[in-house]
Amino acid sequence: MNASITPESLLEQIAQIYPLERGKLCILRKGPNGPYYNHQTWDAGKNVSRYVPRDQVSALQKGIAGYERFETLVEQYVRLMEQKSRTDRAAGIKKKSQPGTFFSHKTRKSDN
Repeated sequence: MNASITPESLLEQIAQIYPLERGKLCILRKGPNGPYYNHQTWDAGKNVSRYVPRDQVSALQKGIAGYERFETLVEQYVRLMEQKSRTDRAAGIKKKSQPGTFFSHKTRKSDN
């Protein structure tokens, strides 16, 4: 991985992805004026197929490519954060505050 890639830069790139569509574009059949397309995707746990008009195919392809880019960047982000977590653990650094910082160090007065 490139040393100049940071988690923040990956999140910025992810935020810029548009359009974004899950699924797969499939040719249903070839007609006299060209192919007929459908978009297959999962929605609420079910496989859903939707007809895609020919004039929307290019936009859908861009959206699917955007989602593939999204997945690639998320995988890179996860790898960077895993590496950072492992490095921090090896150095003895914890994400949570150090022990004893939640409690006051004042001593209690006795009731006597």
